[in-house]
Amino acid sequence: MRIAIVQIRGTLRVKKKVKDTLKMLNLHKKNSCSIISSKNNAAVGMLKIVKDYVTWGELDKETFVELLKNRGKLPGKKLLTEEYLKEKLKTDINTFAEDFINLKKNIKDIPGLKPYFRLKPPVKGFEKGGIKKPFSLGGVLGYRKEKINDLIKRMI
Repeated sequence: MRIAIVQIRGTLRVKKKVKDTLKMLNLHKKNSCSIISSKNNAAVGMLKIVKDYVTWGELDKETFVELLKNRGKLPGKKLLTEEYLKEKLKTDINTFAEDFINLKKNIKDIPGLKPYFRLKPPVKGFEKGGIKKPFSLGGVLGYRKEKINDLIKRMI
């Protein structure tokens, strides 16, 4: 299973440990998304450090396909295309996404693809509970299970 992490808050006046952890998770700006494996205990442990600045949950295949098609960037600010995948990996986006979600492939398998996705602010904004409250209390931050897919689709 894969975990999608979206940075919600900026890093102004933030402790160095938190900034460094966000960089290790490939989250460099607000509204950026990174994907980790749920089996990577180190990365899952990093979520505890940055929990007040990000939201995360289980990524599904459909959302990942949309991320690749609409937000996957190659060098030169070019979008990832189906033709590029067929040329480099001899596979299509749906097959790659299936293997990726099942932990058989990695983002690094696509040559030149950036390991993060830049997203727009969500359509119709964030939830009404506030940007500084945890998701469990009606806010935005923290663990949101499968509902992360709804947020990412609104941000693509």
